[in-house]
Amino acid sequence: MLHSVISSANSIVAPTAPLVSTRSRTKTVLIASADASLRARLRECLSGLRWQVLEAPGGAEAWLAAKTAMPQLDAMVIDPWLADLEVNEFLSEFHRENPLVDVMMTDGTPFQEGTRSPHRQELLYALRSLESDTASWQAAPELEERSDSIAQLFLARGQQRPQAFDSGLRNPVCMSASESPSRQSSNDKSTDLTRLAQSPQQGAGIPVSLAGGGVPAMIVARREAQTEPIPELIGSSAVMLDVSRRIRLVAARSTPVLIEGPTGTGKELVAEALHRLSTRSRKPFVAINCAAIPEALLEAELFGHTRGAFTGAVQGRIGRIESADGGTLFLDEIGEIPLALQSKLLRFFESGELQRIGDNERVKVDVRIVAATHQPMAELAQKGLFRADLYYRLAVFLIRTPALSEHMEDLPQLVGHFLERMGRKSPVKRIDPGAMSKLSGHPWPGNVRELEHVLERAAILAGDEPVISRDEIDFGLVPVN
Repeated sequence: MLHSVISSANSIVAPTAPLVSTRSRTKTVLIASADASLRARLRECLSGLRWQVLEAPGGAEAWLAAKTAMPQLDAMVIDPWLADLEVNEFLSEFHRENPLVDVMMTDGTPFQEGTRSPHRQELLYALRSLESDTASWQAAPELEERSDSIAQLFLARGQQRPQAFDSGLRNPVCMSASESPSRQSSNDKSTDLTRLAQSPQQGAGIPVSLAGGGVPAMIVARREAQTEPIPELIGSSAVMLDVSRRIRLVAARSTPVLIEGPTGTGKELVAEALHRLSTRSRKPFVAINCAAIPEALLEAELFGHTRGAFTGAVQGRIGRIESADGGTLFLDEIGEIPLALQSKLLRFFESGELQRIGDNERVKVDVRIVAATHQPMAELAQKGLFRADLYYRLAVFLIRTPALSEHMEDLPQLVGHFLERMGRKSPVKRIDPGAMSKLSGHPWPGNVRELEHVLERAAILAGDEPVISRDEIDFGLVPVN
């Protein structure tokens, strides 16, 4: 589960008031959804009903927020579509550790019928309020595929498909604490739904209800709007947000991932984020640079060997693949693996079994494969320089890390990040406009890694001065590889 990744959950919205431990303390609810619009609307309504509202955009953040709020947490409302986890598994473990917390899905379905908050009607009322200005199921055809997947979630819990997937809208409106609830007329409601359905730009990103019997259902928003940046990937440009989106989409699966990108663009950071957000995060993350190990030793490093298997093998040892059992194996610079070894890797990928050098027995290993390269693997496969069948096995899901020149709008944010990190061991330095202008005009062939080295050199050249000037920016002979 997500216990080992909660330290990265730095985007949780703080509660509006301190938690109270008295008998008359404020009711506390956690809203977990990647849809910021949904969280804001529920927060507004529940705050009016005198709830204290915590928010989390992802599963790791939700786990941390819940742990921090316990034992004052009364309820949790969670979206079944959180990209960084498998919700059913998350909720099973959460309910086991927190059996008194009333957990509800955003469609109004309780996760466990046996646990019921005395204030559940207020939660249902807040969820119903989402219908007041949203479109019907029919107004969003793209929901059909999503609803089938959600239905599988309920079937996995032994529950029937909610009526919310098949019915029309009811429309209670959530008011502030000083106002009384009211209902729109059916004519007003119909007009609003028609307007939203006919105006995709105006309705883009607005939660859409699948309501039935007064129960609102899943929220539809643009995929980009649902993406929360991965904390370790610095930058808010479109290309960096797309990298974060792809990581969140595939992290919870065991699908092999191939990361392609120029040298120095943070491919290993992407691999670590994939592991951190996966259900394998408790198990090892094992990385090996295939280009840094001599060809004669690479097979033994990957598969392991027995004692005496070759000259110098004075004792047996397990390989990197086996040491990653249950976790993630990161093969950096996968394009450097020799063809003879590629066939053995392919055999392992297909069977899940490996054979140590000098051993007759096969060992079953369960690992998630993440590979990275700066080379155009598709072209290498077409030219016969890399096995095409292995390439297709690795490239089930592709993530491309962009060159720094492709997202220069992130340069100030990256500079601030590196200066702050260097400031952990020495006083934090600032950078003046002239130095920033000089950085902006550089082509950055070494990408983000080169930027880090240039800033470190500049900080040293600045000495005791608190500000880095243009004169301290020396690009020098920064190694690209």
